[in-house]
Amino acid sequence: MSIDLNADLGEGSAFDAELMPLLSSCNIACGGHAGDEQSMLVALSLAQQHNVCVGAHPSYPDQAQFGRAVLAIEPSLLQASIIEQIAQLQHLAAQQGTKVRYVKPHGALYNQAARDPDLAQLLITSIKQLDPTLALMGLAGSVLLEQAAAAGVQTIAEGFIDRAYELDGQLRSRSLAGAVHHDQTVALQQALALAKGMPFPSYTNVPIRLTVQSLCLHSDTPQALAFAQAVRTALVAEAMTIRAAC
Repeated sequence: MSIDLNADLGEGSAFDAELMPLLSSCNIACGGHAGDEQSMLVALSLAQQHNVCVGAHPSYPDQAQFGRAVLAIEPSLLQASIIEQIAQLQHLAAQQGTKVRYVKPHGALYNQAARDPDLAQLLITSIKQLDPTLALMGLAGSVLLEQAAAAGVQTIAEGFIDRAYELDGQLRSRSLAGAVHHDQTVALQQALALAKGMPFPSYTNVPIRLTVQSLCLHSDTPQALAFAQAVRTALVAEAMTIRAAC
């Protein structure tokens, strides 16, 4: 058995350099919610150093709210921004002799596209326009991944180590209590259940089950490094190979 272990990087966390060697994939912020040319270059260099697969992490162009609020923006302008964000990371990656392999939307863009067919299609169209070989990472069981697969885009179903789920498989909104796991035992149990395809408690404690190819943790939480170390150790102990999904 194998599983991908990813994290959102290049967002200003103090742990990026320590996190990178624990990962098999990294989602690099490319200017929409966080990041600039320098932070992208640093993250790309770390990824190369540790042989970590590179993904682009575009978002609504809204650094003020860290891309975590739905932005009222014309679809054509949003698509132009998404393409520009990914293309900038692609350009910098090519300069360093590496390649962006997949795209994972960030924050509100990720959550909205998981259930909004029109926004999902906008993301899929953007990816195919840039590079049809790019894979798309998204919420397991989502509309986004269903439409991407139907359009011939490689998909990577993602589960979250440090986020609570609602009964319908959607992530619990960060505006609500209990959306983020801070207890390492809870996060570790959820990670192992996701990796094995086993049931785990939703926020209401009713069990849910998701089929995932990649596990994500957020680098902007204080527990990120400890969670990553504990999860990697536990996965290896379960004889699971940690490797990129694309």
